[in-house]
Parts: sequence; structure tokens; C-alpha cells
Amino acid sequence: MSRRQAELLLAAVILTRSTGYLFSKAGIESLGIFNLLAARFLLAFALLSIIFFRRFKAVKPCDILRGAVLGGVFALVMVLELTALKTTDTSTASFLENTAIIFVPLIEALLLHKAPERTALISAAAAIAGVALLTLGSGSFGFTAGELYCLCAALVYAAAIIITDRFSRKGDGLMMGIMQVGFIGIYALAASFIFETPRLPSGGTEWGVILALAIVCTCVGFTFQPVAQAHLSSECAGLFCALSPAFASLLGIVFLSEPMTLQGVCGAALILFSLYIPHIFARKAAVT
Repeated sequence: MSRRQAELLLAAVILTRSTGYLFSKAGIESLGIFNLLAARFLLAFALLSIIFFRRFKAVKPCDILRGAVLGGVFALVMVLELTALKTTDTSTASFLENTAIIFVPLIEALLLHKAPERTALISAAAAIAGVALLTLGSGSFGFTAGELYCLCAALVYAAAIIITDRFSRKGDGLMMGIMQVGFIGIYALAASFIFETPRLPSGGTEWGVILALAIVCTCVGFTFQPVAQAHLSSECAGLFCALSPAFASLLGIVFLSEPMTLQGVCGAALILFSLYIPHIFARKAAVT
């Protein structure tokens, strides 16, 4: 897979997963958080097991173990996200969670004991400014409990991106992604029995939400991230987080009749430009 193909795949992953904010917001109105996650991820794992049945014959124990670790980290991200969505609107939650754009290069710099690259810092600054223009122009917000949960989710999400970067280069990225989905479902189901009263979804609305979350947001939005990240740096993957609030804002315009402002258009353009900044620096370096 070329770098450009990996970038396109990761963009598709981020975009499909960003629809989960809308579906999850609807789902937690009647289902418990752990119940919703268990139904979503176990159904997705069942579908992936059928589609990739032959790949399971060659799965290695190390890929299962890595999937279990990734599943635990992403399960924590999802729990924090859904807890936040109970009291925070989707656009604000999307913005705050995707401040992982900033955290990834900073954490990487700490791990590698070196200063962040100038390209990463400029791209992150441009991306976060674009996200702010998109999502924070309609009003101000204080750091409520929901927003603090979002910031915690951002820190854990940044760690998940870095761990995925390390793991995806050591094994079968697809099988790790599938195992990750299965373990998130298992962890959520166990937590549901401990903290909730688990039940199957009932009615067309609940099943519609679960099917959308399982097929669109999970089968695509989680499974293929390790596949794409095997060909990209963690800093580059972190920048693609900026696409999530941009797409969430677009969904709000299309499905919730939210107004499209000049500020929003400028924000979307700035986000797209932030993704192109590394290519600009790479071309300049190649010329010199």
C-alpha cells in the first residue's frame, strides 16, 4: 500500500467513525453505555468473522494479544466519549476529543526524548485552529464534567494512536483490528453485567442505531485503522483526527439543518490545508 492509499484509507476510517457521534447520541437515550458498546462491537465482530473467516485460520497469538490491548484502550476512549455525550453536544465533544491532534506529536516527542518536528507543530496548530472555527463559533463553553471527559478521551485516544502505530508494524494489521473490535465488545459486555442490566436492542430505532454503529462506524471505522497506520507515522495519523469534527459539522448541516457560515467554510479549508502542510515541506526538502 502506498502512502497516498494509506492516507485515503485512514481518511475513510475517520470519516465513517465520525458518524458515530450522531448515532451514539441517539442510542444512549434508551440503552446503557456499556450495553450499547457491547451490542455494537459484538455484532460488528460477528460480521467481520464471517467476512474474513479464512484469515482466522492463520491468526497468531501475538495478534490476539495486541488486539486485546488495543481493545482495552479504545474501550476506555468509547466509554469516556459516551459519558461525555450525555451532557455535551456532538460538535463540542468532537472538537475536544480530537485535540488528540496536538497530544500525539507531544507524546511522541516525550517518548523519543526529542523536540517535536516543526512540520508536525505547524500542521497541528493549523488543524486545531480550523476545528475551533468549525465548532466553537456559535457560543462559549465552560469546562463542565462532560467536557472534561472529552479531554480525557482525547488523551487516551492519542495514546491509542501511538500504540496502534507500534503494533501495526509488527503483525497482521487487519487481524489486530478485528480482534480489537471483539475485545471491546467483550470488555463492554462484562462491564454491562457489573454496572447495568444488559438487554438486546428493541424496536426499529434501537436496532437501526446499533446496525449503523456496527456496520458503518465499527466494521470500517475501527477495523482498518491498524492497516492504514502501518504505512503512516503516528503524527500523520493524529492529524487525520481533524477530519472527524469537519465531517461531523457537515452532517449537522445536511441532517440537522444547521447553518453553514463563512467561519465554518474557513475552518474546513484550514483543516484540509493542515493535512497538506507535510506534503509542502516534503517537496521543499526534495528540491533542496
